[in-house]
Amino acid sequence: MFDGPRPESVALCHSVAFEGLEARRVEVQCAVTPGLPGFSIVGLPDKAVSEARERVRTALQAMAIALPSKRVTINLSPADLPKEGSHFDLPITLALLAAIGIVPADKVSSSMALGELSLDGRLVAVHGALPTALAAGEDDLVLLCPAGCGAEAAWVGATPVFAAASLPELVAHLTDRAPLEPARPGEVIDTPVAGCLSEVRGQERAKRALEIAAAGRHHLLMIGAPGSGKSMLAARLAGIMPPLTAPEALETSMIHSLAGLLDEGGISRTRPFRAPHHTASMAAIVGGGRGAKPGEVSLAHNGVLFLDEFPEYTRAVLETLRQPIETGEVIVARANAHVRYPCRFLLIAAANPCRCGQLYDADQACGRAPVCGEEYLSRISGPLMDRFDLRLEVPPVSYRDLDVPPGGETSRAIAARVADARARQAERFGKLGSGARVNADAEGALLDEIATPDAAGKAMLLTAAERFRLTARGYHRILRLARTIADLDHCDTISTPHIAEALGYRLIGTPEL
Repeated sequence: MFDGPRPESVALCHSVAFEGLEARRVEVQCAVTPGLPGFSIVGLPDKAVSEARERVRTALQAMAIALPSKRVTINLSPADLPKEGSHFDLPITLALLAAIGIVPADKVSSSMALGELSLDGRLVAVHGALPTALAAGEDDLVLLCPAGCGAEAAWVGATPVFAAASLPELVAHLTDRAPLEPARPGEVIDTPVAGCLSEVRGQERAKRALEIAAAGRHHLLMIGAPGSGKSMLAARLAGIMPPLTAPEALETSMIHSLAGLLDEGGISRTRPFRAPHHTASMAAIVGGGRGAKPGEVSLAHNGVLFLDEFPEYTRAVLETLRQPIETGEVIVARANAHVRYPCRFLLIAAANPCRCGQLYDADQACGRAPVCGEEYLSRISGPLMDRFDLRLEVPPVSYRDLDVPPGGETSRAIAARVADARARQAERFGKLGSGARVNADAEGALLDEIATPDAAGKAMLLTAAERFRLTARGYHRILRLARTIADLDHCDTISTPHIAEALGYRLIGTPEL
């Protein structure tokens, strides 16, 4: 029987380490043993976690709590999982307080905690409260967090959330001297949208393309001269998109929680609209950098990603979009882990026809036209161009159209048709028992089930496929597009007009045209 020295007191608390959206459980163990006084943290901590010992030591001194003259060892288990972030401050502190008998060890061991500790004992809000609350609910643990995280974490509703403004306040709660009330979810944020489509003069074909794109989540490329209204049209797309469903809102909010984009714990039902600058790096667009944070494609999950000046993005950034567009997820590879983020977004890209933008105006175009336009748009590779369901030329608006008072269809009216088309898709996919949400998700046998045209429509599509040498991807994307157009027309069958309109949007930019 082993009779060697044992820890006089061992206590534990639970926390998480983030790998993408996954919150990996971490057991924070604290042992106080005889020996030279010291405070060490083991278990692959990064710099921020290692510095926790100084924050913890000083905060406890501010509370007039002296550490014992013994050796304090904090182990973050599993030890081979990298630990990053200042959110480990609070679980380390609670495990230590339980080990020295300040707070009940059983209450701490049945809790999950996250939060940064300031030197005077205040608790500072951190990112990732929403996925942490989900992890706590799955393990039937109580969540302890800073007051700034309480409203966000309470949205999960699967576990009690107790949010404290300071460490003394949390200690009083754990010792039953001043119990805290469970945190309540934050307010639903009604994010305002930019403008109405009725304010856009002319561009009726572009408005129709936006409606189709929103109804089926079909990617759209707009090519037009500077000032023709491409960015203005894209900005108004959010006004015709249906609100996020409850599962979509939770998915999107989890990503925004990791990125620290949730304001005061509020969750928005408005679909995200992300518009990064064309100088953005690859890590900013697809994710990566320190901690493998989510990029713009993931922040736009269930929403819109608008890339203006599309050919001006670096070739490497553009090519990295190809796989996320197809699979709906992005994998950030690291030496010790592969971090996975969802990214089912609607891509809206805008481009000038050439570098000067005046290719369509013979009086202003440069002397290298039309070669300059071919060279400029060739920055968009063929495989990437093939992933756009709709390709649209946006002509300049005439002065006469600018003088006409606003009177077109409002975004509200178009949004009603989009919502109705999405409802038809949700009902159809629900009956088929598939995991698809919109027509853009349909592929393989599912696409054959929902998007088989009538005889005349199929003959037209086959003729076009042979004439313009469509790829298999292009052929199937035209079927998806036609299915969405039919849904907007309340038609169960895809017929010739639906195929014709889909072809009209798809074939712009094809070399044979």
